[in-house]
Amino acid sequence: MTRDTLEHHQIPIYFVAVLLAAAFGVLAPFSAHGLGVLVTPAIAVLMYAMFLQIPFLDLRQGLGNKRFISALLLANFILVPLLVWVLTRGLVERPALLVGALLVLLTPCIDYVVVFTHIGKGDSRLMLAATPVLLLLQLVLLPVYLGFMLGAQSAVVVAVGPFVEAFLWLIVLPMILAVLTTSLARRSSLISAWNSAWAWLPVPAMALVLFVVITSQITSVVRDIGSLLPVIPVYVGFLLLAPLMGALAARLFALPAVTARALTFSASTRNSLVVLPLALALPEDVRGLAATAVILQTLLELVGELVYIRLIPALVWRVGR
Repeated sequence: MTRDTLEHHQIPIYFVAVLLAAAFGVLAPFSAHGLGVLVTPAIAVLMYAMFLQIPFLDLRQGLGNKRFISALLLANFILVPLLVWVLTRGLVERPALLVGALLVLLTPCIDYVVVFTHIGKGDSRLMLAATPVLLLLQLVLLPVYLGFMLGAQSAVVVAVGPFVEAFLWLIVLPMILAVLTTSLARRSSLISAWNSAWAWLPVPAMALVLFVVITSQITSVVRDIGSLLPVIPVYVGFLLLAPLMGALAARLFALPAVTARALTFSASTRNSLVVLPLALALPEDVRGLAATAVILQTLLELVGELVYIRLIPALVWRVGR
């Protein structure tokens, strides 16, 4: 099996991981709950493996296509946040669901969106080159969006200490280590070999995270399914409308077809596993439901992507010249 084969089969791998996790969690709830201690280290490994694949040192290349970058920023940081704000107004009386939905819907994907873009006949190389821009901007803007959209509840819902701690240990530290590894790999054959070995791990690491998170949280999802129902229409609405935000931005900047498809996938695909540690760092009274809301979005999105990879190539082709 090659690395490309592994990456192109990642969606069925994730579905198998989800199904096995759900079955184990339901059939052996006490043992499954004990796997919760593995969530943080599993996410840390995933973040490091994923960040190693992002060309931070080639950031200038990601900024080279100014029309694409401008459209990407418009779609992900103006149009999509406006859509999310409108969709989540019905959750203002449910702070746990609101913060979970905002965390996941306001952050554009930086990992498997590249694969979806490739399968969906978009410009996956351009998408990959733009991932550092997406990551850095969403980390800067997420607190701003949360402060605005949560309003007076932001101080209550988002406890600064644990939130910052999770952000530093599970996002910033793995990102710095990944950048250092990539930089040293250019001078050392040993570290280059280490880097190449880790290139195989993002898919297995993501499957592992899905397994341990869902296994340890599935009983909470089943228990709270009634409480999660109000967020399902929000996620479905996002699945239907977010591609239109990407297509609109692509049309405004007259992007060619393959670039427009990449932008459409970016606007529609979210960063659920990157923000999951932030959800798990929320205060105890909202943590469980917010985290399960993030996980629920992941499950719905994986189904939606199977539709996107067929519809987006068929529908997004006349954009631009």
